Amino acid sequence: MKQKIQIHCKNNKITKEVPIGSSLLEIYNSLDFRLPYPVVSAKVNNRSEGLNFRVYNNKDIEFLDITDPSGMRTYVRSLCFILFKAVSKLYPHAKVYMEHPVSKGYFCNLKLGRDILPDDVERIKDKMREIIKADIPFKRTECHTTEAVRIFNEKGMDDKVRLLETSDSIYTYYYTLGDTVDYYYGNLVPRTGYIQLFDLVEYYDGLLLRIPNKDNPNELEKVIKQEKMLDVFKEYLQWSKIMDMNNAGDFNLACEKGYATDMINVAEALQEKKIAQIADTIFHKGENGNRVRLVLIAGPSSSGKTTFSKRLSIQLMTNGLRPYPISLDNYFVDREQTPRDEHGNYDYESLYALDLDLFNNQLEALLKGEEVDLPRFNFSLGKKEYPGDKLKIDNNTILILEGIHALNPELTSHIPDAKKFKIYVSALTTISLDDHNWIPTTDNRLLRRIIRDFNYRGYSAQETISRWPSVRAGEDKWIFPFQENADVMFNSALLFEFAVLRSYAEPILMNVPRNSEEYCEAYRLLKFIKYFATVQDKEIPPTSLLREFLGGSSFKY
Repeated sequence: MKQKIQIHCKNNKITKEVPIGSSLLEIYNSLDFRLPYPVVSAKVNNRSEGLNFRVYNNKDIEFLDITDPSGMRTYVRSLCFILFKAVSKLYPHAKVYMEHPVSKGYFCNLKLGRDILPDDVERIKDKMREIIKADIPFKRTECHTTEAVRIFNEKGMDDKVRLLETSDSIYTYYYTLGDTVDYYYGNLVPRTGYIQLFDLVEYYDGLLLRIPNKDNPNELEKVIKQEKMLDVFKEYLQWSKIMDMNNAGDFNLACEKGYATDMINVAEALQEKKIAQIADTIFHKGENGNRVRLVLIAGPSSSGKTTFSKRLSIQLMTNGLRPYPISLDNYFVDREQTPRDEHGNYDYESLYALDLDLFNNQLEALLKGEEVDLPRFNFSLGKKEYPGDKLKIDNNTILILEGIHALNPELTSHIPDAKKFKIYVSALTTISLDDHNWIPTTDNRLLRRIIRDFNYRGYSAQETISRWPSVRAGEDKWIFPFQENADVMFNSALLFEFAVLRSYAEPILMNVPRNSEEYCEAYRLLKFIKYFATVQDKEIPPTSLLREFLGGSSFKY
């Protein structure tokens, strides 16, 4: 009789015996429940695994569909492999680059040696449907890293060769889909037939891979035009290509050759140049007599808005302007007037947690040359106080306002647009692991926040990770819908950033308890960041945006 093991299914809280060596898919099919949408992956003892993973010891298992972020990543990776296989079959000499998330999908740079035609898109899409209908299994093979390097060398996939050669892993794995070989740093679904919904459309000079809506997977995400966002990505990608720094393998090799300091200096200089250009634009915009009086800076959590605003202020001073910061936090309504969220808790991230009338009245008065009595919010008492902070501005004063609602038109609805200059700041990661494995911009920001929360706010990585979904929900509601309102976008990500963050993040992440829900995300981040060589931060200047998170900044926060 075949030996049995016990599994505890966290979805239905049932513990049952299954044959030793059962796959996760076999276990799921033996259970008396079904997820709302098709299962795509699972967490085993709080680690993400594919459905072909076999269990040989007692385990806790939680099955996932694509409404879970981990499940969605599995779905999208599998879809990308199908796209790559389709292109490989139709255009054997073409190159496919999965570059970045944009417009609720993923931008694909397809190099055919000519312009992409509408017929090309339809052919690729038809081939993808054919592959999905064939229900071909995704096969994962574990092997010595030197063997994987040999295989990718033979296929001419130099990006994967460089990534694996510069990793510290003795063993690795690769995936096959029929006769097509590729590498992905996470799980895939068992077979192509698991992919039920997608679309592929022309998008500027490339393709947009459309994916299901995370809340309603029966519908595709709506395409949201993000021309400014795409332009920022393209600008930085072009710079990376000039530097021959397209992916993690290129970066690691450059570090091995002793170029880390050069990369830090060039990346920092590029950011300073961009900030100076923005300051010049603000200054010259007022040459027609209608000078900008209010700079509005918005961006998601841990995008570096605060340091950016301080560096921008310095550059504005070099133009003869006198920046004055205005804190939105001082304009909260009294606590009992704060709107509540769907759980009945105070929603401090709501626009309506601010006293909009007072804020606009004071701004209008300031711009008319009147003196105002600025409020200061007492967080202990939950109400505004007036300690006698009087402000009157002159023609050379420019107000700097930084906050999550800064680009929302309703915040400054009474102020003429000609007097406002709007800036969106975010860490738009442009370096990839390889041609088919992009790095989510949210990972960049989450790592920054984990380090800052641990060093300066007394929060563990577990606490920061547990709060992250609610932070992201607030961003989706109050920040991202208004990002294209910006006059200019600033990318706060730095080329060398992950290599520096690694030595800070690893010890913090390793303290996340294995029996906690947050361990799955901590483990994923640890696994991902190990692809980058470690770079010490001693060469990073005290004015760097990264200093806001690492410490050692010359600015006061």
